[in-house]
Amino acid sequence: MTDRAYVLFEEQQRARGIDLEQVKKQLSSLRIETPSWGYGDSGTRFKVFRKAGAPRNAFEKFEDAAQVHKLTGLCPSVAIHIPWDHVEDYGALRSHAEGLGLTIGAVNPNLFQEEEYMLGSVTNTDAAVRRKATEHLLECVDIAKETGSRDISLWFADGTNYPGQGDIRKRKAWMHECLAEMYKALTPRMRMLIEYKCFEPAFYHTDLADWGMAYNLALKLGPQAEVLVDTGHHLQGANIEHIVAYLIDEKRLGGFHFNARKYADDDLVVGSMNPYELFLIFYQILCAGQDTDEAVRGTVDNIAYMIDQSHNIEMKIPAMIRSVLNVQNQYAKALLVNHAEVAEAQERRDVLGAEDAVRRAHEFDVTPLLQAIREEQGLPADPMKAYLESDYGKSVMTRGKGGAGW
Repeated sequence: MTDRAYVLFEEQQRARGIDLEQVKKQLSSLRIETPSWGYGDSGTRFKVFRKAGAPRNAFEKFEDAAQVHKLTGLCPSVAIHIPWDHVEDYGALRSHAEGLGLTIGAVNPNLFQEEEYMLGSVTNTDAAVRRKATEHLLECVDIAKETGSRDISLWFADGTNYPGQGDIRKRKAWMHECLAEMYKALTPRMRMLIEYKCFEPAFYHTDLADWGMAYNLALKLGPQAEVLVDTGHHLQGANIEHIVAYLIDEKRLGGFHFNARKYADDDLVVGSMNPYELFLIFYQILCAGQDTDEAVRGTVDNIAYMIDQSHNIEMKIPAMIRSVLNVQNQYAKALLVNHAEVAEAQERRDVLGAEDAVRRAHEFDVTPLLQAIREEQGLPADPMKAYLESDYGKSVMTRGKGGAGW
């Protein structure tokens, strides 16, 4: 970073009425959870691609995640997926994480890879299969207690491919029954984050197909159940920022799974396809953060930001670094929106003026700001360059191929 570039940026923002010290404070507090599965081998529905140097177990996944946090300062927690990250001693995994300067984040049950789940897990017509799925959910609550995790993220592949294949209303009741039992097992500090997906792998109907279904289920379960928004889980053209604003206002937005997609749930690097959408999501969040309603502000403060990507053709650690830096970049741009200017234009019913006040913030190059923040925190000005110049990528090659994955 050149001092001149930052001084010019500072002058521009001061002229616009932006408090850069407050912006830097908010940027410094941004935390983004990375997923253990983003470091392991993964692939498409056709093949899992084996990469040399991929971590062979959960402990090595945390070692790779520590590199991302060391260079970016953004990622102090790592989500785990059970049984992908099964270990005999979760206390030992927690100690290992803490020794690396990390914590264990959200626990993610896996209810889509067992043979019995082909026709559904918690919505299966077979009561024995539903019982197995419920026991796995309860197991994940126990793991969260051991690891000190607050959040349990729930995504279900349950659905049908053909009309008449299943009784939709019965399946709805079975899902509520299973999750209600899990809900009772939560400790007071835990949260159940309910995810949804419009389609895939079920193509006729999905039991939790949209945010409204997830929201309705959360309301029935209780205040510790909230909605998780995955940016790749919507129909084309869906206004995700509208969904975000609505859920915040209802005090039920619990978290995000960030990724990008071109057509469906591609799990591409977040911000690589439609960065403006990510910016607008953050704009709605930051707008709500200024609300006079304390409960709304509390909801904003407790949003869990998580990456949910399977890096199939990319190198794992660089892809994760790029992902979190893209989130940081769009968050920084959203912090530059002058909300008073937007509100004034809205009051004047100035349509283009209000749109311009939002869009103008996105057009700023925030590189000088982000480099200044990193330098103040003792981080590399360019985390990606620092990683590529380090020896870590070469050192993990001794792991060989055949790492942990799907």
